[in-house]
Amino acid sequence: MLKYELSEADLGGVRFGISPLCELGLSLRAVRDPSQYPLQLPWLRRTEEARSRLDLDGLLSLVDDRLWTPDFLNPRPQSPLTRIDDEFAALEQLSAEQFHGDLVRVHGAVPAVFSGPVGQAIRRMVGILRDFWETCFEPHWLRMRTILEADIVYRGRQIAQAGLFTMLNDLSGAVEFDGRVISVRLKNPASRTEKTDGLGLTLVPTMFTRRASAPVNHGDPPLLMYPARGQGAMWETERITNPAAIVAVLGEVRTSLLTALAAPASSTELGLRFGVTTSAVNQHLRALRDAGLVTSTRYGRSVLYFRSELGAALLLG
Repeated sequence: MLKYELSEADLGGVRFGISPLCELGLSLRAVRDPSQYPLQLPWLRRTEEARSRLDLDGLLSLVDDRLWTPDFLNPRPQSPLTRIDDEFAALEQLSAEQFHGDLVRVHGAVPAVFSGPVGQAIRRMVGILRDFWETCFEPHWLRMRTILEADIVYRGRQIAQAGLFTMLNDLSGAVEFDGRVISVRLKNPASRTEKTDGLGLTLVPTMFTRRASAPVNHGDPPLLMYPARGQGAMWETERITNPAAIVAVLGEVRTSLLTALAAPASSTELGLRFGVTTSAVNQHLRALRDAGLVTSTRYGRSVLYFRSELGAALLLG
């Protein structure tokens, strides 16, 4: 059990971030034990051939049988717009103490593939991770990121509508918040309590944790990784059964979009989910917005759409 004791300043400093490197590192859990991540089996199948050409000894030396990964692969993102190249650059500057220390805390010793001169070992590791990113993540990252961003928007709306207490208690069945302390049930049997001391708490949605994850190291900045919503629709074209009367007025595609927008989504994500082009989705969304059935808001580089009260009332009949 991990407990984060939050001060009043920390409660005001709860923020969200997306870390491509964190997602890359956590995905090694699925590579090592696919049975634990059934929602990501389509990704594993699609990347199987590419992974066969990678340095798998090096990759799998970054995760152990408990599915722990070293904390240097879980950086605390400062925003939802973190770039993987910036995170790789920071990784290249790891100190020998952190590199060896984090590996020892996971494995009990430095894996053989990363023994020898520290600078050379770190360069090898970064090179392995870059290859993994370029072959297995970059082709799918846009779709992954839109799901992570949509989750953050959903959580923001929860805070606005129901408060921080409700949002934090909805993150995962492994997370409980009593108004001052966040308790996280982890696989690690050891218990520890961390005082956040005004550092705030960073929440990171991810596709590769089932309940919740947190740093292994005592004293690391407060970080909580939780399962992102909407993963089930990640790899399959969505098909929705729509009310016939509304289809007769709006058409099948627009009715499907309106039905799907119970949660915020971008036109790119919707195009991927429904198997249509982004430009076609944008045309339909503009028509729905002009009719007052959906609203939109800008989030980073994306415009996210969600169903308006009028749109919800229409579907309820």
